[in-house]
Amino acid sequence: MRVLVTGANGFVGKNLVIRLGELPGFEVLRFTRADGLDALAGKVAAADAVVHLAGVNRPKDATEFAVGNADLTEALCAAIESTGRRIPLLLASSIQAERDNPYGQSKRAAEHAVERLCARTGNPAVIYRLPNVFGKWCRPNYNSVVATFCHNIANDLPIRIDDAATRLSLVYVDDVLSAFVQALGEATPAPAALPALQWGTVAPVYEIGLGELAAQIEAFKNCRTTLVSERVGTGLVRALYATYVSYLPPSRFAYPLPRHGDARGVFVEMLKTLDSGQFSFFTAHPGVTRGGHYHHTKTEKFLVVRGSARFGFRHIVTNEACEVFTSGEAPTVVETVPGWTHDITNVGTEEMVVMLWANEIFDQQNPDTIAMKVEP
Repeated sequence: MRVLVTGANGFVGKNLVIRLGELPGFEVLRFTRADGLDALAGKVAAADAVVHLAGVNRPKDATEFAVGNADLTEALCAAIESTGRRIPLLLASSIQAERDNPYGQSKRAAEHAVERLCARTGNPAVIYRLPNVFGKWCRPNYNSVVATFCHNIANDLPIRIDDAATRLSLVYVDDVLSAFVQALGEATPAPAALPALQWGTVAPVYEIGLGELAAQIEAFKNCRTTLVSERVGTGLVRALYATYVSYLPPSRFAYPLPRHGDARGVFVEMLKTLDSGQFSFFTAHPGVTRGGHYHHTKTEKFLVVRGSARFGFRHIVTNEACEVFTSGEAPTVVETVPGWTHDITNVGTEEMVVMLWANEIFDQQNPDTIAMKVEP
C-alpha cells in the first residue's frame, strides 16, 4: 500500500513515516510545506491511501487557519475525487472542532469537506478528533504543554503554570499511530467494503491536571539524584517518561553514580524503585569475603557476572549449612533466604563483579541486616 502522508515533516507525521517504514507492505509518499499545492494532485494519484496530518495551528494571522486547514483539505478531497478511485482517507482533526474559535471552525470545515467527499462518491474516510497529542519530536514552546514542560525541565529552563488545577486530555503519539495503522490495514485489500465515513477513536485518553503533570516530569528529573525511579512501566507515566527523556540533550544522556569503596572492593547503587526494591553491584578482590549477616524479611538475588564465587549459608537456629559455587561463565542467580546468615567469597584469581537486587530500599533506621558469621 502506497500511503501519502501530508504534513510528513510535522510531529505526528515524522512518527508515522517511521512507523510505516518499519512495517512490511507499506510505501510512504510525503507531502510537506516544501511542496506546492500543484504537487498534491500528482501525489494523490500515486497513492493507495492518504493520512491527512497537514494543517495550521499557530499562525501569525488567523486567516491562515482557513487556508491551511479548510482549503487544503478541500483541495485534497478534490484530488481524490478526480482520480475516480476509492482512496481511503484518514483525517487528523481536533477536539477543538467542537469550539467556536477560528482554529476550531477551520478544523470543522475540514471535516465537512471530507463528509461531502464521502457523500458524493462513497470514498471511505475516517475522521479522528484528537485531544492533545504528546510524544517524542513534538515542538516545545509551541502548542504542546507536555513538550514544553519536558523540554524545559530536561534542560533546566523555567516552566510557567497559570492554573495548576487545569485538566488536560492527552493521547500518546504511539497510540495514535497504532489507530492509524489499524485503519489502514482494515482498508486492505478491499477499500470499497468499508463504510463511506467513520469516526475513529484513539485509546487510551489520559486525564491529568497541569500541576500534577509538572510534578511528574520534575520527579523524572529528580530520579537521577535520588536514584528512585518513578513507576514508568505502564500507562501515562510510561509514555510521559519516554517523552521526557527524548528531550534530554546528548550531553545529559549519562549521569554519575555514588561509588563506595574500601579494602574489599567497591559498592555502587544503580536504581531504586518505589515498591520493588533496588539494584546495585559490588566487587571483591581475590580471597575477599563480603556479607556475614542475615535478614528477617529482606531477600536478595545475586548474579556473578565476572569471576568465581562461593556463597556460604547457615541457618541461624538449626545451624544447617550449605554452600553454592557460581561464576560469570555460567550465569546463575543465588537467592538469600530470611533466617539464613550468608556471605560471598571471591574464590577466583581475578576481581569478582556481582549484580545485586534487594526487594526493598535500604533503610538506615531499620536495615533488617544483622551481623553473624557463617562459620559458627
